[in-house]
Amino acid sequence: MIEGGNVRLTKLTTFLRPYRAAAILGPLFMILEVCMDLLQPRFMAGIVNDGVTAGHLSAVWQYGGWMIGAACVGLIGGVGCTYFSTLASQGFGTDLRNRLFRRVQTFTFRNLDALTTGSLVTRLTADIVQLQNLVMMSLRMLVRDFFLFAGSLTMAFLINPRLALLCLAILPVLFAILYVTLRRSAPLFRQVQEKLDRVNTVVQENLSGIRVVKAFVRAGFERARFGRANRDNRDMAIRAARAVAVNVPLLTLILNAGVVAVLWFGGNLTKTGGLEVGSLAAFITYVSQMAFAMAALGNLVVTISRAKASAARIREVLDTVPDMAEPPARETDSVEDETIRAERIVFDGVSFAYGAEGDDLVLRGVNLAVEPGQTVGILGATGSGKSTLVSLIPRMYDAAAGRIAIGGVDVKDIPSARLRRQVGMVLQQAVLYSGTIRDNIRYGKPDATQEEVEAAARAAEAHGFIAGFPDGYDTKVGQKGVNLSGGQKQRISIARAILLNPGILILDDSTSAVDLGTESRIQSALRERMKSSTRLIIAQRISSVIDADKIVVLDEGRIAAEGTHDELLARSPVYREIYQSQRGKEALYHV
Repeated sequence: MIEGGNVRLTKLTTFLRPYRAAAILGPLFMILEVCMDLLQPRFMAGIVNDGVTAGHLSAVWQYGGWMIGAACVGLIGGVGCTYFSTLASQGFGTDLRNRLFRRVQTFTFRNLDALTTGSLVTRLTADIVQLQNLVMMSLRMLVRDFFLFAGSLTMAFLINPRLALLCLAILPVLFAILYVTLRRSAPLFRQVQEKLDRVNTVVQENLSGIRVVKAFVRAGFERARFGRANRDNRDMAIRAARAVAVNVPLLTLILNAGVVAVLWFGGNLTKTGGLEVGSLAAFITYVSQMAFAMAALGNLVVTISRAKASAARIREVLDTVPDMAEPPARETDSVEDETIRAERIVFDGVSFAYGAEGDDLVLRGVNLAVEPGQTVGILGATGSGKSTLVSLIPRMYDAAAGRIAIGGVDVKDIPSARLRRQVGMVLQQAVLYSGTIRDNIRYGKPDATQEEVEAAARAAEAHGFIAGFPDGYDTKVGQKGVNLSGGQKQRISIARAILLNPGILILDDSTSAVDLGTESRIQSALRERMKSSTRLIIAQRISSVIDADKIVVLDEGRIAAEGTHDELLARSPVYREIYQSQRGKEALYHV
């Protein structure tokens, strides 16, 4: 697992290439600061040996001036390193986040079913922050600690090679501790991020369904559910922290033992005249700097471990291949076809299952032909496969067996962008975005004029209530359309699809929240405005599709019957049962 993590970290460093200049200048400035820090103990030794001990005040002033000058140059190095390392790490994180988001946009529904929303949010935020921190620490602290340790060891050898060998002897032990800690902690920090996925998922589900939570008085249950996820995250974080907790204290213990040994042997050398007092002080300073650098490297192990886990999770998303293959590009694919017209839609032996193995088929051997310009109603019990059937047309999913053709061309041979420009979908669960009502209506056609927007809104019976708002089409839409009713959101969604004037319009129970009179006017407007479009209407109410050219009745994933309303009443027991049950309810309602 560690080796795989190293590969993933190496691959992600390609995102630093646009910032290679900053990534080089940052460490160079840090090396400048480290060089100045390494000179300070030598200047201090000169003050003690040539100034204080020898009684030469001029030497004190001379070395003191050099110390101040070195400190100023080191300050420049530190500021420069901070600036360039920040530039590189933030640019790295921004580009990686953009690439990750663009990758998610290419995923099919099946891919998104495997990678949950909470997990993707964590990877786009917390995991990338971990990698940003690693880049920042690598360009600053890692460079500083490495060169400070190497430089201090070199300067110690220049002062007294025999004493320096004492420091060199403990290096294998120190590096062994760092390696073992890194190997043990990396898998644990991956589990920490996975627990954080669960926390984000619970929060996302709770906030999305907060009205349901309050309506069913389930706040206590949700608090308990969040509490469990939060405690699991805490416990795993503590477990990972324990794995690295002993790291720094153990390093410090070994390094302090080395300092004690240096003081012991160095003191004896001073007594015998083998080492000057100022040189011993400088040597101890260098040993202290080495100890500081190793302790800092020990702390970096935590950052590296978390980043390795995050890198593996990010690479998992980047390496995910959409399970729908795009057809080979053609010259005409780059040109948008502005003349969108209705085409014949044919389902030929289509079967589908949401599971990867093809178990539990939702659709079973569906054969259906929809002629250009027809209005086709689709009825059936909950779970009969109505929404699944229409979602296969724009390739939200691919059929497990069989073929779907538009205008005689298999949908798999049509580039998905071109295909979906010809298909307008309005879902029962209306999805609106933060912004104005105008922005939401022209979401699929950003350059639409105000006249086009209003015409689409009138056809969707939305212009009336929109005009009634103080800000009209500039009215701000709250998160998920919270300031609009269900019927208002559905009508705005219908207007959004109408504005595209698609060759195929799919209404997936999209008028369930409006009254029968409004629905009737919308249907009339669609027939008038979209005569050249093929319309597929999924409905729970027979009254929504009673005037359709063809009505298709689905039952347990199969087509039980198809025909006009009168034909189905005459020969379809399933359709008659639906019709009689609804007619009875309507009669009871009017009583």
